[in-house]
Amino acid sequence: METSRSSLKIGQKLNEGKTKQIFELVDQPGLVLVQSKDQITAGNAVRKDQMEGKAAIANKTTSCVFQLLQESGIKTAFVKQHSDTAFIAAHCQMIPIEWVCRRAATGSFLKRNPRVKEGYRFSPLKMEMFFKDDANNDPQWSEEQLLEAKLCVAGLTIGQCEVDIMSRSTVAIFEIVEKAWATQNCTLVDMKIEFGVSVKSGEIVLADVIDNDSWRLWPAGDRSQQKDKQVYRELKEVTPEAMQMVKRNFEWVSERVELLLEPQASSRVVLLMGSTSDVAHCEKIRKACASYGIPCVLRVTSAHKGPDETLRIKAEYEGDGVPTVFVAVAGRSNGLGPVMSGNTAYPVISCPPLTPDWGPQDVWSSLRMPSGLGCSTVLSPEACAQFAAQILGLRDHLVWCKLRASMLNTWVSLRLADKKFQACSL
Repeated sequence: METSRSSLKIGQKLNEGKTKQIFELVDQPGLVLVQSKDQITAGNAVRKDQMEGKAAIANKTTSCVFQLLQESGIKTAFVKQHSDTAFIAAHCQMIPIEWVCRRAATGSFLKRNPRVKEGYRFSPLKMEMFFKDDANNDPQWSEEQLLEAKLCVAGLTIGQCEVDIMSRSTVAIFEIVEKAWATQNCTLVDMKIEFGVSVKSGEIVLADVIDNDSWRLWPAGDRSQQKDKQVYRELKEVTPEAMQMVKRNFEWVSERVELLLEPQASSRVVLLMGSTSDVAHCEKIRKACASYGIPCVLRVTSAHKGPDETLRIKAEYEGDGVPTVFVAVAGRSNGLGPVMSGNTAYPVISCPPLTPDWGPQDVWSSLRMPSGLGCSTVLSPEACAQFAAQILGLRDHLVWCKLRASMLNTWVSLRLADKKFQACSL
């Protein structure tokens, strides 16, 4: 680690917590080094022990989770993993709130709500927030308390807009990590996260770390198999043997967390165009599909002029078992979408390139079809790609995660635009 650290110009220590240290990077303004420690704690450090190798395990877990979130489209402080035990991040001033998102009732929630049975499922998710104050054991706060506190972080006053963004983001972040862990047959029971304000951009971003201290994780939904820090919290006596068991659980998580970045199933969109004059329209669809990580294949075929070839191409992509959405791009009289839909069990979307002169008349060939055909029609190339992604995302969690982050980012941009207009009208 020292050799690796020497390649960076490490400045002063900016902060130190129970499990990590934050260092300034002298030659990289706006960035910091987050250095993990081998310490494990519980109950606001009432219980505290050294666990050899924990720093590397925690750093790997955080780096993989943040990479998953960042590749999905979530704004985070994470930049890149630097070494086994450290990563580089945007310098943030932290908002002193822990956001806790729960899918199932357990832990402190049961103590505060004793009549609720353990495992009670929250749909929608249960959101709670806690003010970071070790001396008072991190008291639970309401939204009203947070608003009345009028916290100012890196020049940003935390008002209703900021609270709404953090609340919505917490739910989206939880759902993305939950979807990823489900591919490993693991239930994400609850998770705590923190946000910071980027010193450079002034934006609220997901910051701090997300590691095995941050969540409860139950393989196969079975509490008795839990792999998170709760095992350490529940130790009656801290012995070397007990600490080895805790370490094995942490290693189990760090070994599997890399798998969250891997697609569970290959998939594709096959774009069938009736003529090469439709290429520009198809390129818009292909570009939008690429933003969801979906590969596209372009083919030229006419269901009117060569139906046998159209069906041969269809059979070619049905034969290899790769989940496929067919998109028919045909102007004027669209026979391509209906013919495909009538001859395949795969989903077919018509996305006709409409022209100003005959567009309103031509679209009826895509909308009015014989009974027994399930071909949908989407006129926008971007919306067509989104619809294909929604279909393929049912099997591929990475596509689904990008869709979920896109929904969040659209909502956040609208919320920020509204805040800006409200400020202008005052």
